[in-house]
This record gives sequence, structure tokens and C-alpha cells, in this order.
Amino acid sequence: MRLIQISDCHLCANPEARSRIGYPLRQLRAVVAQARRLRPDIVLVSGDIGHDESPAAYRHAFEVFAEFECPWFWMTGNHDHPEFMEELHPFHDELDLGEWRLLLLDSRVPGQAGGELGQAALQDLAARLEEDDRPTLLAMHHPPLEIGSAWMDALGLADREALWQTLAAYGQVRAVLCGHIHQAFAARHGDIAVYGCPATADQFLPRRDDFTLDEASRPGFRIIDLQGQRLSTWVERVDP
Repeated sequence: MRLIQISDCHLCANPEARSRIGYPLRQLRAVVAQARRLRPDIVLVSGDIGHDESPAAYRHAFEVFAEFECPWFWMTGNHDHPEFMEELHPFHDELDLGEWRLLLLDSRVPGQAGGELGQAALQDLAARLEEDDRPTLLAMHHPPLEIGSAWMDALGLADREALWQTLAAYGQVRAVLCGHIHQAFAARHGDIAVYGCPATADQFLPRRDDFTLDEASRPGFRIIDLQGQRLSTWVERVDP
């Protein structure tokens, strides 16, 4: 089973719109073209698809993601409008990965850049983990631990400690996938791996106290291969 994660597209209504250092739609097309060549079984887009609050941004994204020959799914980030997204492509909260399962958690807080799951969502997560002991991946937009950049750590998952307390009872959770941070990232919280994904739009320079763009890094995406009980993952970069 091959899962590809794409994140942080930041598209605008104008297909030729420029970001700080690139052209988001052009870069997304290049990422999807390369990802298709890797023959994914399933694709997850982990939020911040739109940037300018326009329905047209999601139509551009939908047209590009529709080029995949496999099922694809998206989730919201702090910049997104869920109503525009759901009109085009329905949301899912769980994906069947054969021997594995992937649970999608909504960390978006309307009107805020940072994220939070909330007590009700954590209780629901515990109930879902009680139902099935297959190896499990979690996905959310916001990172569930600090990444070493002060400005971004202030905008991460506010109730991350409550998340880890919830997960302590469930050994089947192997990894958490996140977006939001616009950079490749890998760390562990106990036995659970945490993987961040590069953006298809601008990249952020790691380990900076203040917002800093990474002008040397290219757009990218993450590949997750699942073979039996084993997970392997790496990042691919793309020349836009």
C-alpha cells in the first residue's frame, strides 16, 4: 500500500497568482505529475488548499487532483473553507489501507491560525481506536508537537498534551502525519513517529524564531509505504 501526502497548496482564484517566491498552481501541477509516476494507491491532501478564500481556488485544486488514477481525499487547514471543499469532493474521517487504517482528525479552529482538536474529538478518537486494533496512522493539519521554530510552535496544536494522553492507551497508533509547517520533518513522541510534509507552495526555513522562507528548498510531498507491519517514508522534491 502506497500513500502519498500532499500539503499546503495555497492556491488563489487567479491561476497565475504568485506567492512570495513561486507560483502555487504551477508548483502543485508539477508535484502531482511527479507523484502520479510513483503509482500511489491513495492520496491525502492535508490542508491549506486555498489561500485567498475563493471557491475558484478549490476548483483549480480539484481539477489537478482529479488527474490521479487512484482515490484521493482532502482535509481542511486553517486557511480553508470547508463548505467550498465539500461542494466539490466529500470529506472522510477514516480511510481503509488494508492491513492498516488512517484516521483523519480536524484540527481547524475557525478564524485562528493555530489548531485544536477539542475534548469531544479526542473522546471520539479513543472510541474509534477501541473498535479496531489494526496498525493505525493519524492525520491532521497542525503538528502535534513542537518543531523547534518558535513562531510556528505558537501556531501548532494547542491541546497536543491531551492528544498524547489519549494515545497512551493505544499501542496500535504508529505515526501521525501533519501539514502546516511547510517543511520536511520527522520526530518521535515515545513509540509514535510524527512526520511533517513539505508544501507544494513556499517552504519555511526550519528552526527559526521568526517567520523565514526557505528559498533554497523546492516544493515536495511525502511517500508512505506500508508493507505488513512495516512503515517506510521519505520526501520527494520537485522542480516546478
